[in-house]
Amino acid sequence: MRDDAEASGVHTIRIEAPEERSLPALLAPQLRVALLRLSKLAQAKDLAVRGLRALAGFAKGLKITYADIEVGLDYEGEAGLADNGDLEHDLQELLESAGAAARAAGTALVIFVDELQYVAEPQLAALITAMHRCAQRRVPVLLVGAGLPQLRGRMGDAKSYAERLFEFPEIGPLSADAATLAITKPIEAEGAAITADAVERILADTRCYPYFLQEWGQRSWEAADASPIEESDVDLATTTAVAALDESFFRVRFDRLTPQEKRYLRAMSELGPGPHRSGAIAECLKREVSALGPVRSALIAKGMVWSPSHGDTAFTVPLFDEFMRRIMPGEDWRP
Repeated sequence: MRDDAEASGVHTIRIEAPEERSLPALLAPQLRVALLRLSKLAQAKDLAVRGLRALAGFAKGLKITYADIEVGLDYEGEAGLADNGDLEHDLQELLESAGAAARAAGTALVIFVDELQYVAEPQLAALITAMHRCAQRRVPVLLVGAGLPQLRGRMGDAKSYAERLFEFPEIGPLSADAATLAITKPIEAEGAAITADAVERILADTRCYPYFLQEWGQRSWEAADASPIEESDVDLATTTAVAALDESFFRVRFDRLTPQEKRYLRAMSELGPGPHRSGAIAECLKREVSALGPVRSALIAKGMVWSPSHGDTAFTVPLFDEFMRRIMPGEDWRP
C-alpha cells in the first residue's frame, strides 16, 4: 500500500545514506521508479522518457567515478544530457528533467534522505547545487533531509548558500507538557491510567526525548499488573529499558569506536551531559587540546559528537554520558 504522500499524487523517493554508499548509487534506482510511474501518465510521458534518457546518461557517465551505481536502463541516453561524468553538472540536469516531468503531471517529486550527514561533501555540494537549480527553474523537486546536529555546518561547508536555500528545524526533547501527553494519551486510550509520580519519573529518566519516551512507556505498560501504572512499575521499566538500550542502541555506537575515542567520550561523560569545552576534556585526559584534535574530528565524522559552538563538544546521542560511565566504570580509562 502506498503511503499518504503517494496516495495524494506526490511522488516520493526515500533513501538512507550509509557511510559506504555513494549518493548517485542511492538516488539512481529510486529516480528510475519515479520516472517510470510518471511515464504512464499521458500528459507527462514524453518528459518522463526524457528523464529516463537523462538517467541513462547519468549512470553511464558517472560509472567510472562511482562504481557502485547499479540501475536498470529503460532507454538509451541522449547525447549531451546529464552524461558529462561530472556529478555537480549531471545531477542538476537529471533532477531538472525529472522535475519537468512531475510538473507536467501536476505533481511533485519529494526526495527524503535520512542520515544526510554521511553524504560525502562533494556529493552533498552537488545535491545542494541541483536543488538550487530546480528552485531557479521552478520545477517541483523538494528535498527533505534528516541528520545529526552537525548537518547544518556540513551543508554550509559544502555550499555557502545552503543556509539560505534550506530551513533547518531542530528536533530535540519534547516540552514537559508534550511529553506528558505522549505518555498518558495512549494509556488512557486503552482505558487505563498512570499516576502523576510515575509520569514525572518517566520524564526525568528519559529527559523527554521521543524515542526514549516510547521505550519507557511500553516497558512501564508491560511491567504494571493493574491500572493505574505506579512509580514502582516505572522503576522496573527503567531497569529493562536501560539494559535493552545498552545492548543495542548504545552498544552499536560504542563498538565502532577506537580505544582513544572511547577514552575521549569517557572523559566527556565524567564532566556530565555537556556540552563541554575542549580544554576541559583535554585537562581530564591530561593531554593538549591540539593533540586531541584528530580524535575529536574522527568522533564528529562518526556522528558521536558535534560542536554546538566554537570550542564546545556535545554528545549527539541523549543519555550517552550515562552509558559511558556504565560501560567504562572505575578509573582504568584515565591516563
